[in-house]
Amino acid sequence: MPESAHYEAILLVGGQGTRLRPLTLFTPKPLLPTAGVPFLAHQLAKARSFGVRRIVFATSYRASMFAEAFGDGSGLGLEIVYMTEETPLGTGGAIRNAAEALTCGADDPVLVLNGDILSGHDMSDQIRMHVERGAAATLHLTEVDDPSRFGCVPTDADGRVTAFLEKTPNPVTNRINAGCYVFQRSVIDTIPAGQVVSVERETFPGLIEAGELVLGYSDASYWLDVGTPAAFVQGSADLVLGRLESPALPGPVGEFLLLDGASVSSEAKVGGGTVVGAGVTVEAGATVQGSVLGDGAVVEPGATVIDSIIGTGARVSTGAVLRDVVVGDGAVIGAGNELAAGARIWPGVTLDECSVRFSSDI
Repeated sequence: MPESAHYEAILLVGGQGTRLRPLTLFTPKPLLPTAGVPFLAHQLAKARSFGVRRIVFATSYRASMFAEAFGDGSGLGLEIVYMTEETPLGTGGAIRNAAEALTCGADDPVLVLNGDILSGHDMSDQIRMHVERGAAATLHLTEVDDPSRFGCVPTDADGRVTAFLEKTPNPVTNRINAGCYVFQRSVIDTIPAGQVVSVERETFPGLIEAGELVLGYSDASYWLDVGTPAAFVQGSADLVLGRLESPALPGPVGEFLLLDGASVSSEAKVGGGTVVGAGVTVEAGATVQGSVLGDGAVVEPGATVIDSIIGTGARVSTGAVLRDVVVGDGAVIGAGNELAAGARIWPGVTLDECSVRFSSDI
């Protein structure tokens, strides 16, 4: 297939993002602001840079919000169509349902992307490998320090996947399923329609057992599953710092990204890849590192915000200290509070002055 070939893709965005609550109470995870734009904007721009021109969104949770955000895709140089599951069908069922909107032929490759992954790998090279070797499916694989939290994927010397082992306490390899697949269109069509199917537990193991060629495309590029608050903050900061290149980043890479109307005091310390949202105010003596400040948020004098997410219109009052914290939209953290270690404050909540402390001093 020529280098200039254009591809179709399916984007899985049906999950509820429960691990990211309260951020996902009203917004699907793939639409959360990440380095200044909806998370998916980075994936879509990357996919387009590798030759994807038509994408089918496989939606379920708050499905209408995706069309509101991206429309027909023309503003991104893409054609986007939407297929919604009336009831959740699992990863395989979602892929099969979305495939009804594909226009490519049975022998063409189809890229399948997960809506919660940041990756720096070369999608077009993955497709090239798939096509050249005539594979039924080709999985992007990456190595992680703790593979027990992911699907474990051993391969032989030729890159052929020999098993697909879902989360196990004793992984046989640290090479895991990185969540980006290339399928032969005809293989997708063999997934039962309208049924709950897991591509990880049923489709891939079934292909391997049947003797079909399932390949692993392994590389060591940037990769991150942004499903938890800590990972979400890290992904946003890495994009701002330029650790992962994104054509969708709405400004130059650097220690922080300042969006329209934001005001940062010259006596504040802001860095570590922080996003300072539109209309945000960071006042004198405040310290903000590696965090996401939602539009209209306020960080008052002397407050400290580290590796945290501050929701739209939320306020962090004088002297408050937040580390690894999620603050919902419109919440108010009163002066002198000290929050840490994964604390989550729901939208609209007000914490009175010095309500929560981890240390004994005030």
